Amino acid sequence: MIARRSLLLAIGLTLLAACSSTPPAPPVPAFDARAAVAAIRATGGAASSELDVQPLRDTQAEDLREDAQRLEREGKVPEAATALDQALAITPDDPALLQERAEASLLLQQPDSAEQFARRAIALGAQVGPLCRRHWETVAQATQMRGHYAQAAGRGEEAAAQAAAEASARKTTIDQARQKRDACTVAAPPRY
Repeated sequence: MIARRSLLLAIGLTLLAACSSTPPAPPVPAFDARAAVAAIRATGGAASSELDVQPLRDTQAEDLREDAQRLEREGKVPEAATALDQALAITPDDPALLQERAEASLLLQQPDSAEQFARRAIALGAQVGPLCRRHWETVAQATQMRGHYAQAAGRGEEAAAQAAAEASARKTTIDQARQKRDACTVAAPPRY
């Protein structure tokens, strides 16, 4: 009789322990890279009264760029990135090509690469206009993507303080990039 009670008590405690455990956290949804790239491209819309500096383009690089756009529309992003890499081999200092390659990197879920291409474009670009805004918004979106992946990876309790510091640094980077993005808008000089 005592053994039976002990067995029932053990089973009851086991069931109670199973009920009190916390359920696993729901999975973090994937970062929407297409929406991020759409947001980047939306920031590049030029107003008619805005200064918009366009680089001169090599015809062979332009053909590859157009191929990349077509491939991206067809959902062949890795092939589009390859076409942009080939165009960059011809004209490595073209800020517009670098920007398009940065966007392809985001679509390929490569935030570090996206930011590197965008920052290189910033260094080589005009620092004003729609393309400049796209560069800085890419930095912001790449930073958000990295933060999303850090959150999805989930860390133990011991790393919570470090994760909070990293999240704060990411927020600062995003805020600064968006301030610089907004500073890219410059009115065109008056025409007489």
